[in-house]
Amino acid sequence: MSGEPSGSVRERAAALLGWTPRTWRRVHGGYTPAARYVGSAGGERCFLKVATNAITADMLRREARAYAVVAGDFAPAFIGWDDDPDAPLLLIEDLSDATWPPPWTPALIDQVRASIEAMHACSADLPTLAEVMPDGLLGWTVVAEDPWPFLSLALASRAWLDRALPTLAAEAACAVEGTALTHFDLRSDNICVTRSGPKFIDRAEACQGNAALDLGFWLPSLELERGPRPEVLLAGHAEVAARVSGYFAARAGLAIIPDAPRVREIQRAQLATALPWAQRALGLPPVA
Repeated sequence: MSGEPSGSVRERAAALLGWTPRTWRRVHGGYTPAARYVGSAGGERCFLKVATNAITADMLRREARAYAVVAGDFAPAFIGWDDDPDAPLLLIEDLSDATWPPPWTPALIDQVRASIEAMHACSADLPTLAEVMPDGLLGWTVVAEDPWPFLSLALASRAWLDRALPTLAAEAACAVEGTALTHFDLRSDNICVTRSGPKFIDRAEACQGNAALDLGFWLPSLELERGPRPEVLLAGHAEVAARVSGYFAARAGLAIIPDAPRVREIQRAQLATALPWAQRALGLPPVA
């Protein structure tokens, strides 16, 4: 794809902005092939995301719905949305000047944790997690039915899995329902720190859900980036550890998604820290 949006996309963006960017710069990031650009003219700047296939169009529609109803220092400013049938687009404030972790420091972790708590204290007119993810984040029950995709990752043996599965069933005790405003895609590539504090982007999974579970999904990637172990920030939630590890265990070994080829890679990386977390939290033998 070229370094700037198509003419029709530029025109639609300008209509939403109320000003016309003189330059567009293609930027890269995320785990889907949505097209991303920064537009600027004088002192004005914006961030533009454009869907490139059916999957990214659906995600962008859900993200736009969330931006339209979510307000708070933890959310980027929402500029506008155009639901074109072929190439829907989303405009938010440009965060190029923000700081994007890693590296993590204890102070930065505390700052982000406080912003997550502020987000969780809010409510919004959004679907429930069960509506956004109809499978209910099924995990270890799926692995029990077909263990091969998980075992193909070579993170644990069949003997360990057979012994651990009855205990990992603790995931069923972890509620997905809740009234907190949750993100459910918290990772460093979706977290930045501005002068006004941390902001969370890529809100396609935003919903009403369980705050502890939302926090739990961030922690494996935080440890992966040399942060603390998950239980340091979320003590006493073995059921969350089971649910989070099960989610990644049931998916990381599946076939690559053609329209989002990097997703399995990050799922496996998160499982590499989530699985030992579940082992420690549930008192299971060391993963082997």
